[in-house]
Amino acid sequence: MTEKINITFPDGSVREFGKGISAFDIAKSISNRLADEALSVKINGSVKDLNTIINEDSKLQILTFDDSDGKDTYWHSTSHLMAHAIESLYPGAKFGVGPSIDGGFYYDIDIDKNLAEEDLVKIENKMMEIAKSKNPFCRTELSKADAIKFFENKGDNYKLEILSELDSNEIISIYNEGEFTDLCTGPHLPDAGKIKFVKLLSVSGSYWRGDEHKQRMQRIYGISFPKKKMLEDHLLFLEEAKKRDHRKLGKQLDLFSIHEEAGPGLIYWHPKGAKVRNAIETFWREAHLLNGYELLYTPHVGRSWLWETSGHLRNYKENMYAPMTIDEQNFYMKPMNCPFHILIYQTALRSYRDLPFRWAELGTVYRYEKSGVLHGLLRVRGFTQDDAHIFCTYEQIENEIKEVVRFCLYMWKSFGFESLKFYVATKPEKAVGEDTLWDEAIGYLKHSLQDMGIEYEMDEGGGAFYGPKIDIKIKDALNREWQMSTIQFDFNLPELFKMSYIGEDGKEHRPFMIHRALLGSLERFFGVLIEHYGGAFPLWLAPIQVAIIPVSQLYLEFAQKVADILKENGIFVELDKRNEKIGYKIREWETQKVPYMLVVGEKEVEANSVSVRKHKVGDQGSMPIESFTQMLKDEINNKVNHI
Repeated sequence: MTEKINITFPDGSVREFGKGISAFDIAKSISNRLADEALSVKINGSVKDLNTIINEDSKLQILTFDDSDGKDTYWHSTSHLMAHAIESLYPGAKFGVGPSIDGGFYYDIDIDKNLAEEDLVKIENKMMEIAKSKNPFCRTELSKADAIKFFENKGDNYKLEILSELDSNEIISIYNEGEFTDLCTGPHLPDAGKIKFVKLLSVSGSYWRGDEHKQRMQRIYGISFPKKKMLEDHLLFLEEAKKRDHRKLGKQLDLFSIHEEAGPGLIYWHPKGAKVRNAIETFWREAHLLNGYELLYTPHVGRSWLWETSGHLRNYKENMYAPMTIDEQNFYMKPMNCPFHILIYQTALRSYRDLPFRWAELGTVYRYEKSGVLHGLLRVRGFTQDDAHIFCTYEQIENEIKEVVRFCLYMWKSFGFESLKFYVATKPEKAVGEDTLWDEAIGYLKHSLQDMGIEYEMDEGGGAFYGPKIDIKIKDALNREWQMSTIQFDFNLPELFKMSYIGEDGKEHRPFMIHRALLGSLERFFGVLIEHYGGAFPLWLAPIQVAIIPVSQLYLEFAQKVADILKENGIFVELDKRNEKIGYKIREWETQKVPYMLVVGEKEVEANSVSVRKHKVGDQGSMPIESFTQMLKDEINNKVNHI
């Protein structure tokens, strides 16, 4: 008689199967359609190949392309198929790593040829040719010694370097797909035939393991889908994303620049960009003061003992810049603001009656990022962090978490972002603090969100080394997710700095510390904001809010009068004095994405009015100057957002 096991599905239902059944057969028992769409399986939280045999009671989820883990399997398998095609076309090619990423996959390759666009088409065609053979992805487990021998015979130094870093008793897995074999932990698709529609998007330079001191390679990015319509829609999405690229719009709209000769990863804010930043900062400061925060300003550098005490030199040194010597002491540019806020806390004896402290700072920090990962405003080396630290008692923790979440929702909605997704991140492998503290803190985070009726997902092992956190992702106008806000517990710093307050019992107690960033950094937030609005900022954020266009030079005096009235009311105005045709000037200001244009001519002078045009909408008719001014002030004060 076959021994039975119980399989628990995501909806909580339980079914009995014979021991030794494969995940694929379980999918088939549910429906042929599910078996056909199945890509991999999640067993007790771990993603595995679909042909995995199950011998014990388990929680099981069949993964399709609708699941993020299913997409990862699909895209990672496609990266292997691409490597197979490259090896067939260019014998002797060597391969680095080929992971799935958000929006597709890539593979780093070492090849004696500079690949061009026509080569990508050639590789695509070869991939589809191989896929038609429906070669299965077959997993084989080897000892480390056997794996080394295999890749030595293959002459693959990159895989040998990876193997050299693994424990000698570790079981190594390789995957075969047709004639191609790769070192890989998996999982993979049942066979390459499931890969239907592929587009290789670009090729760029890279370095082995991202280290500019190591071998230069070529990185091919691609995307794949099981349905043609999915690929077509994605390519349209990429075209729209290209139009909204903040680097392109930053130059077109004269918002910011980066000067490699002066230092990569450092942002130069131009007057127009600085106006937008000023509007963001002004709103940020006013909102924080209204919501119970006090503002701080702290230095840009600190002596080494500060970073030794905080643990940054132990846990974060690779992201810090080399020290500078001042008065025979080592000073470091700050990668974070938190130790400085703690020093302010320690300038006085604190009582439980004083708590909570909510201290916020737009603090500029400096972190080393490898040159290969720098990306416009989104990945930089110097940035201003929307930072705050909350020091509170044990009894105040949950209320403070809820208050930060509420404030976060308010901030994002004020900037026109309505869709937010919450994650609770748990203890990583490298961490400080007892498990009981972690469990208790995670409980506070989860209960706070539950109490507010906010749905969340778990991010197992995704916490900071000093405590668990809530991460918040926003969705932009293109439905892309961006990791922005974070609310982090910290068991580490209060203990390391021996922080205390006098409790109601007259004894010293440790305060609890919460790190909190809502917008993240102003640079990254600005980049996201540019792409969200496609450079067409809502009126309250626009660097030029109104362009005044006289029909001819005869009406410059009246146009100047209108400009002066608007300026007196705090409106950012640009008067176009160029002796050009009216149609040309309107088109020019449309490309600059100015929210409103005012056309003034003889009729407007006689009626003391303005002819209003709205960006992307067109003619709005004539309006008295006073009425138009009040309309703008109302729109700005109400922070009307639009896409």
